[in-house]
Amino acid sequence: MMMCSISTEYYQFILSQGVCTSLGDAALFTASLSTASTWLYKKRAFAFGILLTGTSIGGVVMPICLEHLLNSLGFGWAIRVCTFINLALLAIALPTVTSRLPPAPKPVSVMDNIRPLKEIPFLTLSGGCALFYLIMYLPFNYIIVQAEYEGMSTVLAGYLIPILNGASLFGCIIPGIAADMMGRLDTMIAMCAFAGIIVLTLWLPGTSNAPIIIFSALYGLASGAFISLILPLTAQISDIREIGVRSGMLWLIVAIAALVASPIGGALEAREEGAFVGLQVFAGATMLIGTGLFVVCRWYLVGWKLFLKV
Repeated sequence: MMMCSISTEYYQFILSQGVCTSLGDAALFTASLSTASTWLYKKRAFAFGILLTGTSIGGVVMPICLEHLLNSLGFGWAIRVCTFINLALLAIALPTVTSRLPPAPKPVSVMDNIRPLKEIPFLTLSGGCALFYLIMYLPFNYIIVQAEYEGMSTVLAGYLIPILNGASLFGCIIPGIAADMMGRLDTMIAMCAFAGIIVLTLWLPGTSNAPIIIFSALYGLASGAFISLILPLTAQISDIREIGVRSGMLWLIVAIAALVASPIGGALEAREEGAFVGLQVFAGATMLIGTGLFVVCRWYLVGWKLFLKV
């Protein structure tokens, strides 16, 4: 991020923000959540929900903070201040990242990474997560532009992302409690289906302020639930000793989907010359297909036992 603050050329932003920052974020995210999995079982979904509320709080605070810093300090120092904030928070958080299981170094094996892909539950879970990640951030990326296109004021539209992130705070915690009580996979299926439905029934036909704001809040709730349930579900269908490998493999699959998400969204918007119907239909349909893969995962684990907690 420091290098990003002094970048002046496009390739410098690609290297500093696109490559280096992304590698660091991925290492921190995967390692911290994987080690947390070793300490938790009964209340794992609820605990992960609390753990991931930091992303929601940051998503509310940092955009507003950055906007004020950009206006008062300019780009370079705005990024540096955010970097110092991150550094201070990491200094507190990193000493707490420990595993319950002692390190057990072993030779790197390609088969350790390939073996999970031969298991239907892991494969369908990864596929569902990838499809959801393919379109999950499209509302985040386009909700402001679409709202202004429909006539919302620039000031009000600027609060849609904080509304999304603020609602995701509750999406991390409340569905986490429900997941531990009623089943993590069942809760994931319900929340992902809910996300697809509100995209098609609220965001798609919404042309005034009220439905767009309501959609932002409800979608934030659903997306927060999805993010907080990914690793508890991965741990649920994995050997505790392989959580690191399996979560890394899942996030690799998800990252590929996330990489192509924005170009697809941009192409859909450009095809309609600024309209968003195609993008919205694509997002809703893809969410429902991803939900279908989660249903297949559940069926493979327990069959059609609808009232069995999974």
